[in-house]
Amino acid sequence: MRPGSVPCPSPSPSPRSTGSPSPSGSFGIPGSPGSLSMNGPMRRRRDFQLPCSPQAPKPPDGHEIEMKYQEIMKNSGILYLDGAKRPVDINELESLGELGHGTCGHVVKMRHKNTGTDMAVKQMRRTGNKEENKRIIMDMDVVLKSHNCQYIVQCIGTFITSSDVWICMELMSSCLEKLLKRNGGPIPEKILGKVAVATLNALDYLKEAHGVIHRDVKPSNILVDERGRIKLCDFGISGRLVDSKAKTRSAGCAAYMAPERIDPPDPTQPDYDIRADVWSLGISLVELATGVFPYINCKTDFEVLAKVLQEDPPRLPRGQGFSMDFCHFVCQCLTKDYKRRPKYKKLLEHGWIVRYSRLPVNVAQWYARVSERAPLTPTPTPSPLSPHATYLG
Repeated sequence: MRPGSVPCPSPSPSPRSTGSPSPSGSFGIPGSPGSLSMNGPMRRRRDFQLPCSPQAPKPPDGHEIEMKYQEIMKNSGILYLDGAKRPVDINELESLGELGHGTCGHVVKMRHKNTGTDMAVKQMRRTGNKEENKRIIMDMDVVLKSHNCQYIVQCIGTFITSSDVWICMELMSSCLEKLLKRNGGPIPEKILGKVAVATLNALDYLKEAHGVIHRDVKPSNILVDERGRIKLCDFGISGRLVDSKAKTRSAGCAAYMAPERIDPPDPTQPDYDIRADVWSLGISLVELATGVFPYINCKTDFEVLAKVLQEDPPRLPRGQGFSMDFCHFVCQCLTKDYKRRPKYKKLLEHGWIVRYSRLPVNVAQWYARVSERAPLTPTPTPSPLSPHATYLG
């Protein structure tokens, strides 16, 4: 245990959660570390690639990918605008400027000229790269099926041509990575309570409704809008679960990767489950609550991965006013032995989550206050190695 860190406190008794919580504010390595070959400092916005194991299910081949495209193309050019589906010509959209870069492409703010509807459009090139095409298909597949979850960014429609794929999404205002920088310091616990409620419910929905694990939970993939809604995005590297376990080792960010993904018991047969995303949520909460990425002193991929495996997990520091429930929740998320780490259902019953599922918090007011602040110059980044993929803001 590090000096100054808080040991896991006992949780407060909490009633069992019933139903989905109300929305907040009304609202994309086999072996041990010794087998790694990683030279040079980690760059920001870099995804850490994990090779697929030899015995993992084969990714879709070119024909299968094309068949999926053809299936999705049946609704290409149909957008959900003003409460109704309508055919839209791609030339009816005008660009209002780039918003950022995601896992598979870049995101542009666009407006439908006839209705004045603004949207975020993720634009991706169709290439001969099977892995890239698989990520595009996965991203589209998840968002198109998640229209009934208030905690996942909503898809308005798609445009698919022989060379490009556009995914039209509802326009959010910013991501937590950028808000942390603009805030110039830690994000209040009451806001993080709503962030955790929204993220947990989104992850639980993906698992229960679609058998999907996100695999890239981090502050840049959690979005906020001016109405105070908090939503999860970027499903390019999500994975299908087989018997509740992930059978491939596709990709992710080393900075938020769970120990069992870095050094699995059997590298040839990865079988981590949704609790890998629970770890990523815990790391994200520590970063947002303290304003500093937990492994900030690491300069290389190897260092951060080695620290995750060899050191005690991060904890919320003492003397900063965090509630005992919040400290315990983070301890639960950052349990190194994933077999002892709680799954979504158990965490949704945690006292801290139950409290913020019910407690009114004006996230919209907090967002307005933070968004009006000029960014600090120079801006202290949460982590020099944190490979966030910028989305919006």
